[in-house]
Amino acid sequence: MAVESVPAGDGEHLLQDFLTAVHTAPPSHFLALVDRYAAQIGLRRVALYLVDLQQRQLTPLDGGERLLVDESPAAWSYRTLGLRVEESAGGPLTVWLPLVDGADRLGVVGMHVDVLDSALLRRCRTLVSVLSMAITSQRAVSDHLVQRARTDAMTLPAELVRSLLPPRTVASAQAVSTAVLEPAYELGGDAFDHALTESALHVVILDAMGHNLASGLTTSIAMAGCRSARRMGAALPDLVKTVDEVLAEWLPEQYCTGIAARLDVTSGVLTWCNCGHPPPLLIRDHQVLEKALERPGEPPMGMPAALGDAPRTVHRAALEPGDRVLLYTDGVTEARTAGGGRFGLAAFTDSIIRATAAGELASEALRQLIHAILESQDERLSDDATILLLEWRPPGAR
Repeated sequence: MAVESVPAGDGEHLLQDFLTAVHTAPPSHFLALVDRYAAQIGLRRVALYLVDLQQRQLTPLDGGERLLVDESPAAWSYRTLGLRVEESAGGPLTVWLPLVDGADRLGVVGMHVDVLDSALLRRCRTLVSVLSMAITSQRAVSDHLVQRARTDAMTLPAELVRSLLPPRTVASAQAVSTAVLEPAYELGGDAFDHALTESALHVVILDAMGHNLASGLTTSIAMAGCRSARRMGAALPDLVKTVDEVLAEWLPEQYCTGIAARLDVTSGVLTWCNCGHPPPLLIRDHQVLEKALERPGEPPMGMPAALGDAPRTVHRAALEPGDRVLLYTDGVTEARTAGGGRFGLAAFTDSIIRATAAGELASEALRQLIHAILESQDERLSDDATILLLEWRPPGAR
């Protein structure tokens, strides 16, 4: 039987009550609260799915059957961030909406309705937005939500590094940065960071020597050094110097390669310091501009303290609207295919270009690429593989 529509004023009061309840309840009570609110606004049932750590499966919060991200029609909403409405013969409609924290994809929500109109769709969107905020605020302190996103046991180094990672994707009206890294449960020394201010997008990619707990400690200290310096307004050379000094003081036998970069989101000027790392790649008009961002290398982070006090070099390049810059660790290009050859730079960039030319989201293009790299090695990487893609997209650009 169809549920009667809710008057606008009553709907506002219901939403306020729901907001208060869902932000104070433990995640194990989410579904009961959602079901209660859903019935009051005209929904038959709500199914909440969270994406797993490797973005392969969507796991229902109630513990039911998982959906495959690459195959499930419902997961189309996750892959595209679009609305999907499914009809069943003689049954209710199912409205699928992506569960998103800012620009970071968390999962999908399916809502069963008898009749869909604009007012009910707005309530569906509001419900999903509230759930996104609640899940984001709770997952930092809730093992229940963390466990839903995992399909395997995690090593201690990986647990350490992942506890420091930011969301996979951050974005503003002018820029986006998105990243992936594998092996998800056995990370050693790779990591990334990205953050937005009103005027800039800050990104860092790190690759510590080795593949053990010392590597994870190195990356963690380097990440903390980057964030501490950045939040105090340090220029790039001083930010890298901070990392050099803290590594020399606390882990003098360790070092890590990396790139620290800053994109001025108004002018499109990219500045960066390259510390013994593969150079960034510039993609413009669906083509890689050969050596456009290649510059002389410098010692890895943690080394210069022992070699002298020469300041780090800052490189500059002016991006054009729509330009994309790829940062990656050598585990990406040195990955081996089934035939024994390397995955290689050409295969790496071709995959990105094809996906973005086909209209895929930047985050979806990276998801597909990292899975292709894993499949080429029978799901077992010999080294960490991290990819970060940033895009400058000022308002008015195509």
